[in-house]
Amino acid sequence: MVPPPEPSVFRGTLEFFGQIGVYDVVLPFLLIFTLIFAILEKTKIYGTEKIEGKELTRKNLNAMTAFVIAFFVVASTQLVAIINEVLAHTVLLLLLSICFLMLVGSFHTGKEEFALKKGWRTAFMWIMFIGIVMVFLNALGWLQVIYNYVVFGFSTVVVSSIIFVVIIIVAIAYVTGGFDKKKKSEEETES
Repeated sequence: MVPPPEPSVFRGTLEFFGQIGVYDVVLPFLLIFTLIFAILEKTKIYGTEKIEGKELTRKNLNAMTAFVIAFFVVASTQLVAIINEVLAHTVLLLLLSICFLMLVGSFHTGKEEFALKKGWRTAFMWIMFIGIVMVFLNALGWLQVIYNYVVFGFSTVVVSSIIFVVIIIVAIAYVTGGFDKKKKSEEETES
């Protein structure tokens, strides 16, 4: 077991911030407000208006919508707990990927720019995507349920149904030429 950290001025400051609700109210509110406002600005859902000859988004509507949604999220303690857990695990996943890239970079000579090849990059993107999905499932409490079902509840009917669905998807992709189009597009991009 890890011993608790030594008391310090900065530790006391962080605990004070926790007591007044910075981590449970202020930061989740700012995060949700910023994300919703950015999405509304980018998508221009509420349209645009001309001001002094310039086409601008309706910032007042975007800000008010983001403000209300952020307040609804902060009002739900369950959503805030899920956000805090997901962000903590996502940062851990990001830290692991950076450590991995540093380890891979230590074997690189440095004479040319370091970049992952296309196949490796795609593989790591899928690994990160699966990791993020698992983080969300864990935060929602569904990962343990899925794990228990996979370990203890699998029957031959379920396994055969999954295999059958995979075979049908592969057959449809083969018949519609999904594999050939992918190979042709890869050949065109390489030449």
